[in-house]
Amino acid sequence: MKALQSKKLLIIITVVLLCAAVIVVIMAKKNSNETLTITDVDSGKEYAALTLPANREFSITFIHSVNKSPVTDVYIAKDDEIYLDRTLYYGFGAGVPTTISEGQHFAYGEMIISGYDMYIPDLIYVVGTVSDHVLAIGEDEISLRDLCGRNAKVRLAVR
Repeated sequence: MKALQSKKLLIIITVVLLCAAVIVVIMAKKNSNETLTITDVDSGKEYAALTLPANREFSITFIHSVNKSPVTDVYIAKDDEIYLDRTLYYGFGAGVPTTISEGQHFAYGEMIISGYDMYIPDLIYVVGTVSDHVLAIGEDEISLRDLCGRNAKVRLAVR
């Protein structure tokens, strides 16, 4: 009888420990930093693999080719996918948003359209030849022109 109770207790302890281990693995995956990779679309060459901060946010700033003012697209990485979160710009003109959709918000001054939460299945930029594209992760800024070269066609992805 005592041997049977000991076996039951051992089974219960084993099940509890396995459940705890599974929870730890799931939480570690959920809380782990994601990596932003920058690769050449044509050759597949990896230019960089950068750790994203806890908020998983990064942005690309460039000078708009038509209205010649800065535009910043802010992205958030969620479960190895990239979502456009908001766009900041400083002047109206061809190629920048002038209307918003339901659920989005517009602020004047530094003009911000937020509330996109738009899944971007393939984030590709062609690095500027006249002006740069600058990647910002937290306080760090990286010139994509310096990193990849002018006119490089680059893919940003998370893993």
